[in-house]
Amino acid sequence: MSVIVHIYYTGTGGSARKFAEEMESSHTAAAIRAEEGNLRYAYFFPMTDPETVLLVDCWKDQQALDRHHASPMMHTIIELREKYDLHMKVERYVSDEGGIPESDSRFIKE
Repeated sequence: MSVIVHIYYTGTGGSARKFAEEMESSHTAAAIRAEEGNLRYAYFFPMTDPETVLLVDCWKDQQALDRHHASPMMHTIIELREKYDLHMKVERYVSDEGGIPESDSRFIKE
C-alpha cells in the first residue's frame, strides 16, 4: 500500500515556482527521489493559478515516508519554504491495492 501526498504550495510574486526551481537546481529534489521507498516526487503547475505549485509525493509505505520526514532534507525543505514564505494545503491518499475497477478502466486510454 503506497502513500500519496499532494502538497499545494502557494505564495505571491511567483515564489512557489521559485521554490520548486530551487528544489530542483539545488539537487534536493533529486536526493529525495533517490531515498529508499520514494516512488515519485514531481512538481506540477496549475494552469489557472500561477501562484500555486503542486507537489505529488509518493512513498512505498508509511515507514518510508517517516524515514523521509526524519531525514536532513526536511530541514532544507523547511528553510526553503520559509525563504519563499509559502503556505501549504495537503491532501493524503492511500493506494487502492485492488487496482482500477473495470467500471473505471473503460474511460482510460493507455
